[in-house]
Amino acid sequence: DVMTDFIEITPQQAWEMLQKDENAVLADVRDQVRFNYSHAQGAVNLTEHTWPDFEAEYDYDQPILVSCYHGVSSRSVATFLLQRGYEKVYSVQGGFAAWVDANLPLEMAY
Repeated sequence: DVMTDFIEITPQQAWEMLQKDENAVLADVRDQVRFNYSHAQGAVNLTEHTWPDFEAEYDYDQPILVSCYHGVSSRSVATFLLQRGYEKVYSVQGGFAAWVDANLPLEMAY
């Protein structure tokens, strides 16, 4: 049952999915500097530089939850992931800004 389109989910739904499914991956597509400063707990940074490692590490049937700044560029990345063969792709509505607004757990650089 292959998804032909990604599914939009709220940050709260994303966090719940990450808690329930240990295979779920939160891919933060913001630039590395911003990601390193602060990101959702457990997120991995997905950029053109980390893409080869990402593709090598994660299986096509793992749920991939894509988050960006405000929920816009995550959609194009989600579409890209579907085109590359990932089967369960989600876009986090509102991106990192909405994650922060929802008071969901963060990892910060100190």
